[in-house]
Amino acid sequence: MGDNGAGKTTLVKIIAGNFPPSTGEIRVDDQPVTFHNPRDAQRHGIEVVYQDLALCDNLSAASNVFLGRETMRSLGPLRYIDYAKMNRVAAELFRQLKSETRPRDLVRRMSGGQRQAVAIARTLLSEPKIVIMDEPTAAISVRQVAEVLDVIRRLRDHGISVILISHRMPDVFGVSDKIAVLRRGELVASKRADQSSPEEVTGLITGAIEAA
Repeated sequence: MGDNGAGKTTLVKIIAGNFPPSTGEIRVDDQPVTFHNPRDAQRHGIEVVYQDLALCDNLSAASNVFLGRETMRSLGPLRYIDYAKMNRVAAELFRQLKSETRPRDLVRRMSGGQRQAVAIARTLLSEPKIVIMDEPTAAISVRQVAEVLDVIRRLRDHGISVILISHRMPDVFGVSDKIAVLRRGELVASKRADQSSPEEVTGLITGAIEAA
């Protein structure tokens, strides 16, 4: 958590391999790693669901899940996209997430919650260790917020760590085991959620509380 300009997005881009860190190190499974690009981060099991979701409205849910990683088949010298297999795999991912999203549905006709499910399903293709979610509940309805929080819990239950970036206190305290607060590029708190409170986090974000 942190106010605008606290450094949350920059930190995400460093973890995701977009930017090199100016100091410090990144460790995965307690081993130091260096990411030169997002592919390096993905190879170490790190996936990101960005705030804008990066979906193509004119494509189906399955095509978005496999965007850039399409399953191909060969027929003699010809190669073509195996839409049937992509639909089957996407359907299984949506089933795991307990989402009502259907593989052949066009993204432009989907609710905010369904769009989030598509973006999250895309991260699961690579069997990630860590999924970073940037403001996933910022612009969706109350019911859809509940769906996204349920998906976060299911990822956790499958052994996947989730880094949630959010301004919404109820969401953070509803799903988090640990809360970290950034202020002006500095880490001012990192503690268990059950040992903190919305009031303390608000104070840390605004500077009313220096550190915790």
